[in-house]
Amino acid sequence: MAFFGAEIKHFRSNSYILVQNKLFDLSIPRIMGVINITPDSFYEESRLKKEENICLRVKNMVDAGMDILDIGGCSTRPGAKEVSEQEEIDRVLPIIIAIRKAFPTLLISIDTFRAEVAEKALMNGANIINDVQGGNFDKRIWEVAATYKAPYILTHSRGNSETMQSLTDYESISLDILQELSVKITQLKKIGVIDIIIDLGFGFAKTTEQNFELLQQLSIFSLLEYPILCGFSRKSMIYKSLNIKVEESINGTTILNTYALNKGANILRVHDVIEAKQIFDLLKVK
Repeated sequence: MAFFGAEIKHFRSNSYILVQNKLFDLSIPRIMGVINITPDSFYEESRLKKEENICLRVKNMVDAGMDILDIGGCSTRPGAKEVSEQEEIDRVLPIIIAIRKAFPTLLISIDTFRAEVAEKALMNGANIINDVQGGNFDKRIWEVAATYKAPYILTHSRGNSETMQSLTDYESISLDILQELSVKITQLKKIGVIDIIIDLGFGFAKTTEQNFELLQQLSIFSLLEYPILCGFSRKSMIYKSLNIKVEESINGTTILNTYALNKGANILRVHDVIEAKQIFDLLKVK
């Protein structure tokens, strides 16, 4: 077990982010929990509406070992219909304000591809921008990250929720994504975004086979020298491969999370915090 933990640490570099003038260490693997303020997220148990239910869920996640909370108000699953910008703001803003009041020190990430949503979220208590479109939808979101000195999660994706699954043509999945991310990192740094986290976008503009190939080659993305976030919690790459229901996919999620840690992941984005924390405890990840 100790050797496994040493292997995990071997892949890490440039693993600090600055959040509100405080360094946050990502050389220690971290858990990002998910709250969806949407009626159509692919995993029903992550959908919440009532403020008191959400705050109770967040408390349970914090108690279970969550380090970062990711809040989304617009489903980004393949095939999802986009809601209006105002509706997204109306969904997430009251929740961010309530959670910030209840949990003053909790790191909060806003899961959005819209600059206006990101900016209002940062102004009301969010700390991190998680942009599943990687700037493809609204380039001004990069300027918001730079202006507010907010860490930015750069996700690899192509197209949008309705078109992404037709944009899976790669010459070499890992090398192509490495190149595309590298170009965007250069652009982000040029406009003043300093703290960047890489998300390879499992499930976004990738076939199931490509998702698994990408996971197997995860360690090469340490060449970018930025922390790596992995988010395949209960995704179709798991439940479709195993021919099971999404509600039955926690075991598969745990297996892939464990594999990702060994390949160099710094952050696991999950719906099930308790099970993710158990991975860390068993592997003695510190």
